[in-house]
Amino acid sequence: MADASPKFRPPDLLPPAPAGELSVSHDGLDFWQFMVAGSVAGVVEHTAMFPVDTLKTRMQAGSPPCQPPVGLRQALRSVLRLEGPLGLYRGLGAMGLGAGPAHAVYFSVYEISKEFLSQGNPNNSVAHASSGVLATVASDAVFTPMDTVKQRLQLKSSPYKGVADCVGKVLREEGFGAFYASYRTTVLMNAPYTAVHFATYEAVKRGLTEVSPDSANDERLVVHATAGAAAGALAAAVTTPLDVVKTQLQCQGVCGCDRFSSSSIREVVRTIVRRDGYVGLLRGWKPRMLFHAPAAAICWSTYEASKSFFQGFNDRKRLS
Repeated sequence: MADASPKFRPPDLLPPAPAGELSVSHDGLDFWQFMVAGSVAGVVEHTAMFPVDTLKTRMQAGSPPCQPPVGLRQALRSVLRLEGPLGLYRGLGAMGLGAGPAHAVYFSVYEISKEFLSQGNPNNSVAHASSGVLATVASDAVFTPMDTVKQRLQLKSSPYKGVADCVGKVLREEGFGAFYASYRTTVLMNAPYTAVHFATYEAVKRGLTEVSPDSANDERLVVHATAGAAAGALAAAVTTPLDVVKTQLQCQGVCGCDRFSSSSIREVVRTIVRRDGYVGLLRGWKPRMLFHAPAAAICWSTYEASKSFFQGFNDRKRLS
């Protein structure tokens, strides 16, 4: 994470690790510490915002005439009336099983790629975006199967009893490939999402620290949270159409959702436009932005706090 202010002490400005040494990265953390920090950040982020994610899934998965599109308030009232508050947390177990490992992969690949691609330039936005894309491709391969299970459990009147039941039925009835039906769409969605996210995050963070460089170190978590929220909201708005396609692919054939003959993004887009018009591609944009703005703030703040904890742990270890 780059920064223009020396008072902010960004990891990029610290001495690089010796050539060929992958166990310790540019800010003095072991590889496993990056993975733990990323895993903690992912679980905290998704758990805190899971109810909003459930509402987004309900709004995006509806297929008229069986399930007419619903608004945010209508979706919330429906869940609370028919299922109670716990209905907002269906699929939380699948999220936990997927988000922890996926975010561990995401942040560790991002840190290693950024160190390699930045070539000592802490303000290299191309390196940040490229590293984010590489991290996305790797983490999506880990998270997509459990994301599919999570989305199916989140549906209204979901036919699955839990994570194990969903995994077993999907394997028996649709085969292993069903877990990765949306992988290509997910990567194509998350690549621009990540590029916009990281470019915005780094730019806002630099701007905030330049406004008040003397207090940047004291307000570190506030800076990360604010920059993360701005980045998450903008990136979520831009990529909503592909997120609708992803949800339709993951939930196809379940609870009245359309089934598609292939995983072609073009086919799904044509079906949505023919059925709902172009506005159908923006279904769920409000909860998506409501999810990603605070989720990104939570994720970055937790990740940076975890890294700071490990840096202090490593410093004490060296002094002892």
